[in-house]
Amino acid sequence: MTAPPSLALLLGATGGAGAVTESQRLSGPQLASVIGVILVLVVLAGFFAMAETALTRMSRMKAVALQEEGRRGAKALLRVVNSPERYINPILLLVLVCHTLMATLVGTVFGPLGLLGFVVSYVIELVVIFVLAESGPKTFAVQRTERAALLAAPAIVTIAGFPPIRLLTKGLIGLANLLFPGSGSPVGPSTSEKELLALASEAEQEEVIESEERDLIHSIIEFGDTITREVMVARPDMVSVDVRSSVDDALEILLLAGYSRMPVHNRSIDDIRGLVYLKDLVRASRDGKGDEPVEELVREAHIVPETKRVAVLMREMQLGKFHMCVVVDEYGGVAGVVTLEDLIEELVGDIVDEYDTEEPLVQDLGDGAWSVAGTIPVDEINEKLGLGVPEDDDWDTLGGYLFHRLGHVPDIGEHVESDGHVFTVEKMGANRIDRIRIEAGTRGQPVDA
Repeated sequence: MTAPPSLALLLGATGGAGAVTESQRLSGPQLASVIGVILVLVVLAGFFAMAETALTRMSRMKAVALQEEGRRGAKALLRVVNSPERYINPILLLVLVCHTLMATLVGTVFGPLGLLGFVVSYVIELVVIFVLAESGPKTFAVQRTERAALLAAPAIVTIAGFPPIRLLTKGLIGLANLLFPGSGSPVGPSTSEKELLALASEAEQEEVIESEERDLIHSIIEFGDTITREVMVARPDMVSVDVRSSVDDALEILLLAGYSRMPVHNRSIDDIRGLVYLKDLVRASRDGKGDEPVEELVREAHIVPETKRVAVLMREMQLGKFHMCVVVDEYGGVAGVVTLEDLIEELVGDIVDEYDTEEPLVQDLGDGAWSVAGTIPVDEINEKLGLGVPEDDDWDTLGGYLFHRLGHVPDIGEHVESDGHVFTVEKMGANRIDRIRIEAGTRGQPVDA
């Protein structure tokens, strides 16, 4: 029995069938037809390789944006990124079909040359597949992902919907899942928060966006993970008034504090009765009611848990048209207050007006030393100064971290060493750390954690 031409080179190379007969040689028209088919397969393999790379690199957000721009092929592209398992697997199958069929036909052409034919066909297949059917198309897809994806998506949607290809793909996927469960279900591209943050930083370095835009992007991404406890005005810093206080007394407290509203309590700060507004106090005082109790002017206070996410809270405050909430802890005690301005500052940074006289959160003292507020969040000081202060659920602020390390209410001058820096208590107030000095180096034995 005569060996098929496609196997002739292997048999000749191993000496299993002797020399190739004349019947195994291709005639001129046959050779031209085979070479033509090989060229078509090279083009198809390159197209499918380009499509695979471009479509797997395309995110759903980008596809939606392209469709909104009315780009040709964007509708098909969105279908692909929404259901990648329906389209990527057929692409992989067709790439494999093109490669194997191409190798078989090249072997048929050079089979009559025996061992030399085997070497020549292998080199040709290696060069052609790598350069024309893999490296070149995939490089194009990486460099021009958007263009390649828009070009490939309509054809891929049509081809993947062709019944024979769809059925064959499903059958092979079923076999793959039988042998290796889950192997036939590729997951589409996704982007984590860390990748988005890195992408924004890279865009800033390449001067695609400004540094202010990068900071805003970082703030927006981190905003979704921030809880109310991290942005509220803590209980010791709250300005409030008793319900029995007079209108004039309450007005004076608000004017001295520079606020437009404040909580009203009944004897204890944990018994909040509501809020009082500066405009109401001014109106009452002007109408000669300055000696009346402020209780008559109390408005409803909105109560929120300290674990509420600020993104949700901000939306509620916008819809409800209120600017201040009283924050309570898990035991029902008042933990602080939060204003709409506090939430906005998380996005755009500190908003300072002509009445603000607070010390800056971070102050450069020169020579590598910094003075920072004890209330600054740990993640914020790590980002600003490139520190490695541990972040934990047991503390939110740098002052809280020092309290955890020291294990007692510290005196001015006590210090903690962490990540090659010395954190020294500069200023205390009401059993809390107000200011901390940060400098590089060590100072004797660090405090044990």
